Amino acid sequence: PSQRCPGRIFGPGMELEDMIPYNGKKTGKGEADMATLILYESFHHGNTRKVAEVLAEELGADLDNINEAHSLDLAPYDLVGIGSGVFHGSLHPAVLALAQREALAGKKVFLYSTSGTGRIKYHREACRIFSSRGIALVGEFSCRGHDTSGLWKWIGGLAKGHPDRQDLEEAREFARRLREETGL
Repeated sequence: PSQRCPGRIFGPGMELEDMIPYNGKKTGKGEADMATLILYESFHHGNTRKVAEVLAEELGADLDNINEAHSLDLAPYDLVGIGSGVFHGSLHPAVLALAQREALAGKKVFLYSTSGTGRIKYHREACRIFSSRGIALVGEFSCRGHDTSGLWKWIGGLAKGHPDRQDLEEAREFARRLREETGL
């Protein structure tokens, strides 16, 4: 069985040929076809926040901590990026809780994460929830992030110095490609 999310996936080293073009609508913001929101959970080393800031800058998106999402009106947003570090092999529980919200119905969603290994496989549980709810995933991104959880703390952590300049440039490229493919 595939370890990838059902739907459209791309990130470092992945291809876009299977992406579904999005026919964006004008939101009244003027420069973008879609209003975009980037949500993140980042607290150990600020890894995911660094990626979130790059994505928001490149997409011209609003940026907020996922813990504020329960009070945010998601209605104005067509595209929502949701990301966190990896906790015990999965995205943060706040991401999984947000995946259950009715407010995401009808939205285009992408996932992003940071972890000691940078593997996209940690998105599986969130992907399963989104898929079961019929929410369209338009992409995924993952990169390495400094990880001092568990035994890693005794050796100074895994992926120290990440996300680095190259990781952030890959996030920027992901956002550019996402913008092109979704019609932002």
